Amino acid sequence: MEMETVAPNRTIGGNSRERLLDRFRRVRKTTEWICEPLATEDTIIQTSVECSPTKWQLAHVTWFFETFVLLQHSKGYRAFHSKYNYLFNSYYNTIGDRTPRDLRGLISRPRLQDVWDYRVHVEQAMEQFLKDVSENIFQAVEPIVTLGINHEQQHQELMVTDVKTVLAMNPLRPIYRAREIISQPVCDLHWIGFNEGLYEFGNPPPFQGGGQGVIDFYFDNEGPRHRQYLHKFALAHRLITNGEFKEFIADGGYRNPVLWLSEGFSKGVEQEWNAPKYWERVDGNWCAMTLQGFRPIEDSEPVTHISHFEADAYATWAGVRLPTEFEWELAAKGIPIDGNFLDDGNFHPVSHTLICDPNEESQTKVCATQMFGDAWEWTRSAYLPYPGFTVVGGALGEYNGKFMSNQMVLRGGSCVTPQDHIRATYRNFFPSDARWQFSGIRLAKDL
Repeated sequence: MEMETVAPNRTIGGNSRERLLDRFRRVRKTTEWICEPLATEDTIIQTSVECSPTKWQLAHVTWFFETFVLLQHSKGYRAFHSKYNYLFNSYYNTIGDRTPRDLRGLISRPRLQDVWDYRVHVEQAMEQFLKDVSENIFQAVEPIVTLGINHEQQHQELMVTDVKTVLAMNPLRPIYRAREIISQPVCDLHWIGFNEGLYEFGNPPPFQGGGQGVIDFYFDNEGPRHRQYLHKFALAHRLITNGEFKEFIADGGYRNPVLWLSEGFSKGVEQEWNAPKYWERVDGNWCAMTLQGFRPIEDSEPVTHISHFEADAYATWAGVRLPTEFEWELAAKGIPIDGNFLDDGNFHPVSHTLICDPNEESQTKVCATQMFGDAWEWTRSAYLPYPGFTVVGGALGEYNGKFMSNQMVLRGGSCVTPQDHIRATYRNFFPSDARWQFSGIRLAKDL
């Protein structure tokens, strides 16, 4: 059977109940589309603590709907299996005990087909529930269902990046989905200036677990809306490329402790970093494993699979710095959510060729390219609560707030982020040494 090359199309219409059902169906279909190229063996492997097997993730996102919607609000619904709460709970301590995160790859049963059966069972129950439930209950569960939809979209991205780690460890260099990527030259790096001032960031306080509905959803960590004073700064108009990062490598960047945060240099020595994750030297040339297979590094593409430590060291080497998350958000305001996303089916960053005149004020917003898609952009901001942030009650309060420690903020989404999942206020977060995601570099500097 010939597979689709892009994710299922998106449509919006009808009343709120119809829109929610439509979004639920389409997101679940996209998950199936992601799994189409995978063999059963691909879905059961866990390559590291932060990566989960696809089979586990397929069950976990289904468990979310069963646990927080059906079991709590659908009269007469019974759990599909009494042990699934233990097997597929991720980190919700208030829900009960769970499989240790580093042991998810040891769950040989249920079989993959059993997990697909579980998904079908819960999907059918969810559709019937959302069609038949009273308006009062629907209003109460809509934010939770919407959170579950966005939760599954987060796992769609994780499925792709985690599968990449699985295929990269295989000496056969398997191809996930073949896709020809045409190289294009990029223009020189330009700087876009922003004036100092008091600016507003974030979103208003959300309902429990997220925003007000399927269209205007946002996570609780994106608010409350508040003000921050920014000094004059400039932001690079595009992402740093592989070719530019090669210059850092060639100049001994990985061996120069002066460029690095202390913990980052120690981590690099300990883990023998000498290039971005997946890069390898072959006959003197840099190559890398991609989801299209093993191939030479393309200089014009954005560099990815970079830790915060590497991004910060590169910025120091370049004589500038990483942006704060507020500088990034200010620059992203008003820019269309357009770029290279999961929906495009590239599964890899692509080069951009936009050339503009940085001296024309009217071009300021146009000049900021790749703000969305291609690569998550590391910022120099620690992942902390906004002023006035409060954790919602119950198990859903464990979704974001408890991770506000030892993490750094990333912005903008990547080439495997669903396009209708991202927005200018979206705050992603990972530890400073994380490299398995499609994370890259955008520079900033003081003016």
